[in-house]
Amino acid sequence: MKLISNMIEAHVIRRRKNKMEFLLLKRSDTEIYPGLWQMVSGKMKKHEKAYETALREIKEETGIVQKKIWVVPNINSFYFPEGNYISFLPVFVVEVDPESVIKISREHSSYKWVTAERAKKLLAWSGQRKSVDIIKEYFSSPNSLLKFIEIKV
Repeated sequence: MKLISNMIEAHVIRRRKNKMEFLLLKRSDTEIYPGLWQMVSGKMKKHEKAYETALREIKEETGIVQKKIWVVPNINSFYFPEGNYISFLPVFVVEVDPESVIKISREHSSYKWVTAERAKKLLAWSGQRKSVDIIKEYFSSPNSLLKFIEIKV
């Protein structure tokens, strides 16, 4: 069995009225996992760094161009039976202006901004929910021991 890393997970957050919200996208009926709520995700292109994939996918799926991105200290994984491999996904987060305009791609049918608690109820996989917890702790706790790595772009 192979171990690969060819996909990313990217969470988009905003702060409104001292409250953090996560952007969730609903998969189109024509996509794999139709109707599933998720964060931004996607496959890396050849010779693309993982954070470059995250920024590209955020732009493609939401219309947002972001210049600040952090590495979330969490790696998600899943087993893909058709290819008989385990895929490891690095996790990233970007914070956007609260008034950012979202323009979803055809990959998704709708979007919504939700609290961390609501995001955890809507996300399908435990690794995604764990990422939400880590992000919430980092961005909302002034005494957090977590130190996210910011990638300068």
